[in-house]
Amino acid sequence: MESLRIVENWPVTTAAAAVVRADGTTAGSHGPVDHPFPLASVTKPLAAYAALVAYEEGAIELDEPAGPEGSTVRHLLAHTSGLAFDEHRVMGPPGQRRLYSNAGFEVLGDHIAKATGIPFAEYLHQAVFEPLGMESSVLHGSPAKDGVSTVSDLTRFAAELQAPRLLDLRTVAEATAVVHPGLKGVLPGYGHQSPNDWGLGLEIRDGKSPHWTGHTSSPRTFGHFGQSGTFLWVDPDARAACVALTDRAFGPWAVEAWTPFTDAVLAELRS
Repeated sequence: MESLRIVENWPVTTAAAAVVRADGTTAGSHGPVDHPFPLASVTKPLAAYAALVAYEEGAIELDEPAGPEGSTVRHLLAHTSGLAFDEHRVMGPPGQRRLYSNAGFEVLGDHIAKATGIPFAEYLHQAVFEPLGMESSVLHGSPAKDGVSTVSDLTRFAAELQAPRLLDLRTVAEATAVVHPGLKGVLPGYGHQSPNDWGLGLEIRDGKSPHWTGHTSSPRTFGHFGQSGTFLWVDPDARAACVALTDRAFGPWAVEAWTPFTDAVLAELRS
């Protein structure tokens, strides 16, 4: 895909990108697709997927208590537990605001490790990386932000999100539907959003503006971006997903670059 060559113009040292169709085939790729990049918060969808595997295996329930008083696994996945961004401090009651929380995912990882008797990094490896053949992916610490992966590996995950093999299709549909609709909150890097819609570990585009996806991305688009200059989105209407990984921290360059890039990808897919 010619549109993927746009990453050559990004003000980064190293960048790689790929587009994956809904049937799992790769529509195109560009750059060092086997180069390992820190994922930052693109770790969260991977961790969430492992949590959903634990749910389907019966190790946990989505509505069982986890985290602050009154909070559940579902609250932690949807950033509505009331926990602060990067501190294990309660900022409000569960279900009232969309408080984006790394701490919430760390509590979730601890909860799953206790329920399964397996350290969360190992559980993620067994539940997601190994069965999908993501041989270069690893979690070095926090389930919120310490994943490392490659574009090649994440194309496998992007294919899984579109045509699940590890989870029941109904579980993935639930994960990509809005949890606790109507809640306001701050989308990191893009300011206050009303509503600030999320699924289970996946951000949902809906009508958010500004946003890191394209102007032409469908409202059903879901995914995540990371502070390490990384993103993964799935657009069900376009029947495709896109992964882009870089070695430059998120900032104004990404705000300027990512939206026209996504619009170019979507335009090429339509043509």
